[in-house]
Amino acid sequence: MKGWRFILPAIAIAIVVISCQAKDKKKHSVPAVLGTARYVYVEAMDGEEFDPNLLPEDRQAIENVWHALQKWHRYILTMNRQEAELLFIVRKGRVASMKGMVGTGGMGRPRPVGPGSGPYPGGTAVGGGGEVGPPNDILEVKLMAPGGEPGAQIWMRSEQDGLDAPDVTLVHELQVAVDRDYPPEPPKKP
Repeated sequence: MKGWRFILPAIAIAIVVISCQAKDKKKHSVPAVLGTARYVYVEAMDGEEFDPNLLPEDRQAIENVWHALQKWHRYILTMNRQEAELLFIVRKGRVASMKGMVGTGGMGRPRPVGPGSGPYPGGTAVGGGGEVGPPNDILEVKLMAPGGEPGAQIWMRSEQDGLDAPDVTLVHELQVAVDRDYPPEPPKKP
C-alpha cells in the first residue's frame, strides 16, 4: 500500500507532462515554407503573362492574383522567375477552349514543305489547337527548384470563380491558412 503513495503522483505528473507536450505540437494545415518564403512569381499553367498565346482569361487571373498578393503584404512579387522561392500557377476554369492562328510568311517565294526543307518563310500559314480541362479555377503553389524550374507542389485548391476580382477567394483561403499557422511578425518599433 505504501508504494501506491509514490506511484499515483508519478503517474499524475506523467499525464500532465504528456498532455502539455501534445498541446505544444501544433498541427499546421500548410507547409512551413509558406510561412518563411519571401519572393514569389505568378504565371498561368499555359505560360507567362506576356505570352501572346495565353488566353485573356488566364492573363486576367494572373493580374488578379498579383493584386491580391500585393494587398496581403506577406510576399514580395518578382518579375524574374529565377528570383522566386515560390511559384503561384493559375488556370481560369473552362471546360473547353479553341485557339486559331493565321500567319503570313516573310519575303521571298514560298518553298515546298517537306522533310529537310526547313521553315516555311513565305505564304500563309493556318493552324489551331484546343484544350479540355476542369470547369473550376485552379491556384497551385510550387517550390522553385534551382535554375528557376518548378519543383514540388505544396498547395493547390480549385473553386468556381476562385480567381475573380475583387475577392480572389483562392488567394484568400491560402492567406487565412498561412496567417493562422505562421502569424506575421508584428511591426518593429523604432
